[in-house]
Amino acid sequence: MDDQLALRLQLFREGGQVRPDVVDFVTAELSALAAEGADVTEETAGMLTSHLMMALTRLLDGEPIEKFQTDEQITAELADHPAAVERARRVAARAEAELGATLPRSETNFLALHLAVLAQRISG
Repeated sequence: MDDQLALRLQLFREGGQVRPDVVDFVTAELSALAAEGADVTEETAGMLTSHLMMALTRLLDGEPIEKFQTDEQITAELADHPAAVERARRVAARAEAELGATLPRSETNFLALHLAVLAQRISG
């Protein structure tokens, strides 16, 4: 993890925008990705970081997450990225088990898109 991404995490933690357990959860997920060889930097994972932080926070605050009109398009795009889909499902399962936040399918799909882009940077 580079200094800029670490700063993003710190700003989330210190800014009070998200609960500390959400920051800890996302940090652990990013660390796991890095340990598996992903180039986890502000450039490659900044949007993933913010998206997951805010989605988990909205869920834990009881805010509804609407279904996206692009869900079917995203599902079609993900057909070529089964590893990213599986990884996103595992992250969603951990979020539910550790935080009590149940990510809806549309959010899990968005997470899978972020993971697919990150994986392409590894293989590309």
